[in-house]
Amino acid sequence: MTVPVDEQLAGEIIAENFAGWSAELRREFADNAHNLTVGSMLLSSTDRVRVWYIKLAPGERLPAHRHVNDYFWTALRDGLSIQHTDDGGTRKVAYTAGQTRHFSFGAGEYLLHDLCNVGDGPIEFLTVEHLSGD
Repeated sequence: MTVPVDEQLAGEIIAENFAGWSAELRREFADNAHNLTVGSMLLSSTDRVRVWYIKLAPGERLPAHRHVNDYFWTALRDGLSIQHTDDGGTRKVAYTAGQTRHFSFGAGEYLLHDLCNVGDGPIEFLTVEHLSGD
């Protein structure tokens, strides 16, 4: 079961039902269905939180990855991205420095998505996952 992305994701839906998805992109989502590497670099990890850093140059992508833990991200710069989600949606998202968005997941819920910088400059984020400690 996937988390209701329309309720939690930022940006505007620009395509649905896998419109415009290449066979390679679909394969990546299948191959990465359980990829829990949600950032470019793991900065810190304890039994309670993981802190990730993401920096993408224009045209660079963070491959499909799965979020299963409650988390939040904060944009460190203004920027623009395209994101695909495993429900077949494609979103265009504009960010402003300091913008933060929180996500919560119930048992069995997740978010599987990628992130592609389509802006003129780099985009950067901090992502903090809340771990149950179990």
